[in-house]
Amino acid sequence: MMNRRQLLGTGVAGATLVSTKAWSQTDNRSLPEAALTDNAGTQAPLVPVSGPDYNPVVTLNGWTLPHRMKDGVKEFHLVAEPVERELAEGTTAYLWGYNGTSIGPTIEAVEGDRVRIFVTNRLPEHTTVHWHGLILPSGMDGVQGLSHPGIPPGKTFAYEFDLTKSGTFMYHPHADEMVQMAMGMMGMFVVHPKDPAFRRVDRDFLIMLNAFDIDPGTYIPRVMTMADFNLWTWNSRIFPGIDPLVVNKGDDVRVRVGNLTMTNHPIHMHGYDFKVSCTDGGWVPPEVAWPEVSIDIPVGAMRAFDFKAEHEGDWAIHCHKSHHTMNAMGHDIPTFIGADKTNVTQKIRRVQPEYMPMGTAGMADMGEMEMPIPQNTTPMMTGWGKHGPIEMGGMFSVVKVRPGIASDDYADPGWYENPPGTQAAEWTGEVPEPVEIVDAQTRYTKRPV
Repeated sequence: MMNRRQLLGTGVAGATLVSTKAWSQTDNRSLPEAALTDNAGTQAPLVPVSGPDYNPVVTLNGWTLPHRMKDGVKEFHLVAEPVERELAEGTTAYLWGYNGTSIGPTIEAVEGDRVRIFVTNRLPEHTTVHWHGLILPSGMDGVQGLSHPGIPPGKTFAYEFDLTKSGTFMYHPHADEMVQMAMGMMGMFVVHPKDPAFRRVDRDFLIMLNAFDIDPGTYIPRVMTMADFNLWTWNSRIFPGIDPLVVNKGDDVRVRVGNLTMTNHPIHMHGYDFKVSCTDGGWVPPEVAWPEVSIDIPVGAMRAFDFKAEHEGDWAIHCHKSHHTMNAMGHDIPTFIGADKTNVTQKIRRVQPEYMPMGTAGMADMGEMEMPIPQNTTPMMTGWGKHGPIEMGGMFSVVKVRPGIASDDYADPGWYENPPGTQAAEWTGEVPEPVEIVDAQTRYTKRPV
C-alpha cells in the first residue's frame, strides 16, 4: 500500500464542505493522506492499535482504509477516481472507484466513534457518497440535490457524523447513480460493537456482490444495462481470480455479504449449515437466529452468517443462480445439445481449419479446452482444482478449513487431500439394477414387510 497527497494540496482552503459545522472543524488543517493501492489480492486486516478492541474484517481481494485520530475524531480520506481493476489474471476493467480500486476500501470503526470522512472528487463529473444503512444527519446522507450539492470535479467535501449503531453497512454514490455504480463505485462500512466481546468471531470475511456488462475484448462497462450483465463479481473479481476463505479448524467464522447488483443472489456454502447473525437493519438475537445452507441476499441489502469451522476440506461457496457462476456470459447462444454438427463443421473448417464444434453434449468441454478468445477476456468456465477443471466462473470461491492455521495467516494452503475412503471414485464391483420410471404418475412407496 502506498500513500499520496491529494492533488488539491495539503490544506482544505477552497474546498467545499457539506456543512458550516464541518468547515469550522476542518478549516486550516491538513487532510489525512489518501491511502492508495492497486493490489488485487486479499490484504492483511488492520488491527486496531488504540481505542476499543475489535477483530478486524478481511475484505476478500480487498483492503481496509487507514485512518488518523484528530481531536478525538477518526478521519478517513476517500478519493473518487478512474481506476484499473484486474478482474482475474489476464482481464482488466477500466472502472471508477475509490483510492485506486473498485470496490473501494472497507471503512472500519467502532460504535460510538465520531468519524470525519473527506471525499475528494477526481471524476469528470460531480459525485456524492451515500452511507447506506447508517443513522446520521440528513445533510450528511449523500443524496445529490437533496442532502447537499454534488461534489464538483477537483473539490473535496467532508462528511462528519457519530456512529450510533454497530453492524455492516455500505457506501456508494447517490449522484448519476446508474452510471457511477455501473462503473464500480461502492464499498463496505463496518461498525464494530463497543463491547469487544459482543458476537465476536475468530475470522470475519467481507464480500460485496457487484456486476458488470463488459463486452468480450473490451475494457469499459456498458452503463445502460438493466438486467443482462455478463460478469458477476465478488469485490469486483471473478473466479478464478477470487481468493479462498482460509479458516483454521475450530474457528468461529462470520461471512458478511452486501449486494449492490440489480438482482438477488442466493449464496450457498457447501459442507455446513450456518446461522444468519446480522442484517443491514441490525443484529439477529442469538435465540432467534435461523439456520440455513443458502441465504438470499436482496438488492441493496446485507446478510451476515456465522458457522463453526468443524469440517476440514475444500468447500465451495457460490451464488446458486447458475449463470452467475460463469464469465463473459452470452444471452443469445442457441442450445446444440443432441444436434449433429458433422456437416456444418466440415464446411466451416474449409475457411477456419481450427474450428471446434462445441455444445452438442453440454458445455463442460469449455472448461477443458483452451480456445482462442478475444483479448482481455476470461473464459466462461475456468479454474482448475486438484482433480481437474472446476467448471465455474463469476461468483464462486472456496472455504478452505485446515488445522493449524495461525490466527493472522490467510495464505492459500493449497488443495485438500481427502483421507482414504472419503473420496468418491470409480466402482468396479457388482452394481444393483437401477429402477426406472417412464411416466409422470404419483407412486406411493410400499411399507416394507
